[in-house]
Amino acid sequence: MMARGQGTYINEMLAERDSSLARWKDQNGVPLKIWIQPSSDVYEWRSTFATEVRDAFIEWDSLNLPVRFSFTADSAAADVHVTFIDHFEEPISGRTRWARDDDWWIIDGDITLAVHHNSGRTLDEESMKAMALHEIGHLLGLDHTDDQSSIMAPRVRVRGLSEADRSTVRLLYTLPPGGVR
Repeated sequence: MMARGQGTYINEMLAERDSSLARWKDQNGVPLKIWIQPSSDVYEWRSTFATEVRDAFIEWDSLNLPVRFSFTADSAAADVHVTFIDHFEEPISGRTRWARDDDWWIIDGDITLAVHHNSGRTLDEESMKAMALHEIGHLLGLDHTDDQSSIMAPRVRVRGLSEADRSTVRLLYTLPPGGVR
C-alpha cells in the first residue's frame, strides 16, 4: 500500500476515516444514472450551470473507473440527484451526501450545489464546474486533502482534476472498501 499510495492522498483519507475507505461497487458496465436539475427559480441560476455539472461528470467518467455515469431526464429513475440551491448558511458552495452499507460500499448519493457563495457572490460557470468536480469526487468516495493543487482541497482553488486526484481515485477503486490495516 505504501508503494501504491505514492503520488496520492489515500493516507490522508485513511487518517480522516479511521483507516476505512468507502466506494461504489463495480457496476459491471452498468452506469449510475445521474439526474441534474434542468431548471431552477433560484435568482441568477443559469442553464449553463447544469451543462457545467454534466461536463464535470464526463471528466470523472473519462477515467474509466469501475463506476461509470450516464444521464437521465427522469428523476425517479436516477441513482444520483444533483440539485441547486441559492446558498448554504456555512461557507461552502456544495454538499454531497452518500449512504453506505455495513461493508462500506456506497449505495446512494446526492449532490447539492449553491448558485451563490454564502457571502452573496454568484458563482460563474467555471466555478460551478470546479465545485461539481469536487462534489463528484466526494460522491466517488474521495475525502479532502491538504494539497491545494487538488480539486479535493477543502477550499477549491483549481479548476480541474490534478494527477493526485486521478491517482487517488484509481487507487481507491482497486482497494476493498472498509477497514485498511
